[in-house]
Amino acid sequence: MENSEIAAKMTEALGKAGGIDKSVKFDFDGEGAVWAQGTEAKVSDDDADCVINVSKDDFVALASGNLDPMMAFMSGKLKVTGDMSVAMGLQSLFSNM
Repeated sequence: MENSEIAAKMTEALGKAGGIDKSVKFDFDGEGAVWAQGTEAKVSDDDADCVINVSKDDFVALASGNLDPMMAFMSGKLKVTGDMSVAMGLQSLFSNM
């Protein structure tokens, strides 16, 4: 899945979830990044309140419900830097993807 496709699906999910107050960046380990805030997501490496490092394959598994976010975090497949509360509030985003 291309980053532009991920950003489009994330924008749709953000709209359904009512948006997010702070910014988050999903860094796909050398395969680019998707940044989101409010009800918009875009392919960008902008600074964010919370950065989530995850492989693109694991992100797709998270978004499709095939990978539990807490298990991914505990096993090291997902790493969070910055404001952890932002990451904790993303459940509604993933449930709408």
